Amino acid sequence: MPSKRHAAPAGAPMAAPALPDAEDRTRDRVLSAVLENGPVSAAELGDLLGFTPAAVRRHLDHLERNGVIEVKRVAKAGSGAGRPARRYVLSSQGQSKLGDDYLNIASSALRKLEAIAGADAVREYAEERFAELESRYAPEVEAAGDDITSRAMALSQALSRDGYVASAHSIEAKAPLPAEFSSVQLCQGHCPIQQLAAEFPVFCDTETKVFSRLVGVDVRRLSTLAQGGHVCTTHIPTGRPSATVLPGTAVPAGSPSQESNNQQERP
Repeated sequence: MPSKRHAAPAGAPMAAPALPDAEDRTRDRVLSAVLENGPVSAAELGDLLGFTPAAVRRHLDHLERNGVIEVKRVAKAGSGAGRPARRYVLSSQGQSKLGDDYLNIASSALRKLEAIAGADAVREYAEERFAELESRYAPEVEAAGDDITSRAMALSQALSRDGYVASAHSIEAKAPLPAEFSSVQLCQGHCPIQQLAAEFPVFCDTETKVFSRLVGVDVRRLSTLAQGGHVCTTHIPTGRPSATVLPGTAVPAGSPSQESNNQQERP
């Protein structure tokens, strides 16, 4: 005889069944939207998906707790004032969750290319990949004029538009340091080929050279996401002559870069 404690009272309405599948599907929609539109704010996601602010934040909090997405702080364009805006991007775990295995395919193909044609072939591929980025960014950076800081800021804005969650911060040298130690730090909070670059550092090296040509000075990578850094950080000196300049720009006579070039040409 069944236990009475399991029986519902006569006339009582049946409890609505839980809908974990519907909840999971909704959360997957949020995750997919972050992938397609990231870096993206919670408000923008709500508008895209037709969710209330409370609903979208609930799903974002869940995904963030599970390491599927992560928050990037992005400085507001045109001003360093105020708190950086919160933008959501997929983490490496999130990319795996969506079955995004193109990086594995790319890694396998590049390993095969390297085995057949050597490391130079991989380097040539990386250079071709970033040549397209350089050609798109060059007009925008050129429009910023000759000032290195302005060029770096323009580069940062172009990178952010492509999903790199970039920001640029001017660092003025203070006494006793001379003005030539002034710089801009260009930071990228997201890298779409992070796993690939971890195996093939030539992608980071090539990107760094492109940045150098675009802004018009030698730059130096301080950290990369591919090598375990929290962000990719590029040091851009603004107070001393360039050792690497834009195509067609003459290196000033007597500059460190000119002396270096002269030494390399001497027998």
